[in-house]
Amino acid sequence: QVQLVESGGGLVQPGGSLRLSCTASGNIFSFYVMGWYRQAPGKQRELVAAITSGGSTNSADSVKGRFTISRDIAKNTVYPQMNSLKPEDTAVYYCNAQAAFGYWGQGTQVTVSW
Repeated sequence: QVQLVESGGGLVQPGGSLRLSCTASGNIFSFYVMGWYRQAPGKQRELVAAITSGGSTNSADSVKGRFTISRDIAKNTVYPQMNSLKPEDTAVYYCNAQAAFGYWGQGTQVTVSW
C-alpha cells in the first residue's frame, strides 16, 4: 500500500515563503507523475504543480514565477517551494502520485494572513 506523508504547512504572512514536502513509501520512479493540488473552502481542488518521473515540471498559471517543484530521489520526496505567498494561496494542499492507481496524502493546511 502506497502512503504519501506531507509536512511543512502552517501560517505565513503575505510575501513569505514555505516549503512543503511529500514523502512516498515507495520509490518515486514508480510514479509517472507526482504533484501538489490545493483546495480552498468552497472551491474545487486544483493542480498547483507537478513533476514527472523524467523530471519535467508543470505549474498552474496562478503560481508561475512564485512556486517551483523539485524532488530528492534518494529520499523519495517531492518539494514545492512556495515564494511570494498571497492570501489567495490559502488552502489545504494535497500531495498526489499517479501509477496504476492514484494516491493522495492527508493534506496540510497553508494559511497566508497577517
